[in-house]
Amino acid sequence: MTPMVKADRVCKNFGALEVLKGVSLEIDPGQVLCLVGPSGSGKSTFLRCINHLEQVNAGRLYVDGDLVGYSEKNGKLYELHPRAAAKQRRDIGMVFQHFNLFPHRTALENIIEAPTQVKRVSKKKAVERAKDLLDQVGLSAKANAYPAQLSGGQQQRVAIARALAMDPKLMLFDEPTSALDPELVGEVLTVMKQLAKEGMTMVVVTHEMGFAREVADQLVFMDGGVVVEAGEPRELLANPQHDRTKAFLSKLL
Repeated sequence: MTPMVKADRVCKNFGALEVLKGVSLEIDPGQVLCLVGPSGSGKSTFLRCINHLEQVNAGRLYVDGDLVGYSEKNGKLYELHPRAAAKQRRDIGMVFQHFNLFPHRTALENIIEAPTQVKRVSKKKAVERAKDLLDQVGLSAKANAYPAQLSGGQQQRVAIARALAMDPKLMLFDEPTSALDPELVGEVLTVMKQLAKEGMTMVVVTHEMGFAREVADQLVFMDGGVVVEAGEPRELLANPQHDRTKAFLSKLL
């Protein structure tokens, strides 16, 4: 089986600052991988590298067997034309910490924007699909509401529906609940759990250890730009092997 995501010694630096120092991991289709670790450990940067929002400085990243952001000839990498990179990105949905919805568009309009503009889906089809997705995330009554009229949890659920409207084969979540009030976290996690149940491949940067324990197939602890420890979530949370993992989890659990 071709891994949905394969990272092979991925390095990324911003000037002199090394953010990723040789990250290697694999995620199979239909799996959920949760990335945890302290702020500044490289989790979000790694996520952004997966869909080439950030360029890697060394190593290789593959999504569904395709090299991300580059073509390779005779062992040399050549960066893809921005249009080709954008085409790759269509198959990868991303949900950000701060929703990133268009404030001047309704929930429905936010969802149909990419399918109609990027994939040239007819407006009629896009609207039908958007209504189905709003129903899926429990917001069918909010189709005509603007982001300012929605709670944070509702905005994040619209953002998830917007990402799903492109029919991605992979979903990336960058701390999707960290900007929410505690009582709104559950409604977003419920949608994500349902997606996992339906077999969506997901990479989730999160501090929600209950979600990781219940839903993830793999838990990866990162610190200082490296994978410190990885394993089955319940086992890793109950019995971490590395002192750094123990110290981190002791503050969370």
